[in-house]
Amino acid sequence: MKVIFLKDVKGSGKKNEVKNVADGYARNMLIPKGLAIEANSKNMAELAGQQASAQHKIDLEIQTAKDTAEKIKGKKVNIKAKAGSNGKLFGSVTAGNIADAINEQLGVKVEKKKIALSSDIKNFGSYNAVIKLYNGISEKIDVEVTES
Repeated sequence: MKVIFLKDVKGSGKKNEVKNVADGYARNMLIPKGLAIEANSKNMAELAGQQASAQHKIDLEIQTAKDTAEKIKGKKVNIKAKAGSNGKLFGSVTAGNIADAINEQLGVKVEKKKIALSSDIKNFGSYNAVIKLYNGISEKIDVEVTES
């Protein structure tokens, strides 16, 4: 009997996989426990629709990441920070500060967890940050830290 797995079943199949299994195994184990459904034309069409929807969502995310990368490519953000004693920063500039500055100055929303800093920013000056927008899509941005 041909079935569509609804969940991963060790030794039998993975979620959304279509596979031939023994009739008794399908009727007595997989279908009653909700681990699989029979692979008839209605269920196959539904599976194809779900897969197309998931692929469309991935395509949209990739396009959004490319658009965002294009907007921030070669740009520079300025961050004003308080000076502590002997001209050093009072605290440090974090990925959250950079994300806020990108949002304010460039009008692009970037999550702080997607910003990678090569080193901690504890002094005034110019730094580079890499924004990892999607798997394989990243963009560098210059960060200028000045005294407020």
